[in-house]
Amino acid sequence: QVQLVESGGDLVQPGGSLRLSCVVSVSILSIANMGWYRQAPGKQRELVASITRVGDTNYADSVKGRFTISRSNAKNTVYLQMNSLEPEDTAVYYCDRGPVGTNKWGRGTQVTVSS
Repeated sequence: QVQLVESGGDLVQPGGSLRLSCVVSVSILSIANMGWYRQAPGKQRELVASITRVGDTNYADSVKGRFTISRSNAKNTVYLQMNSLEPEDTAVYYCDRGPVGTNKWGRGTQVTVSS
């Protein structure tokens, strides 16, 4: 069982930025694909961004150009830089295996974008 801790969620104004962090209990190189997911009110959980061991990235159309996923292998940490935040980005954000998650690895971190 992989253990991880997501952090960085906060209340921000539209147009603001946040950086989410996911500290993983194992080498992230042992996991072929890591991703950030979100679940917004009234919606199903969706994959926002993912990154493979070799550095290939994918993004949901709704965040393309605004969000950037990255990783530090030395720190066993996956990041999500979120810029130009919109109210529609409000959700609980989860770090998990990609491109299909386990729904078991973390508790999530709340991101709220509101004026």
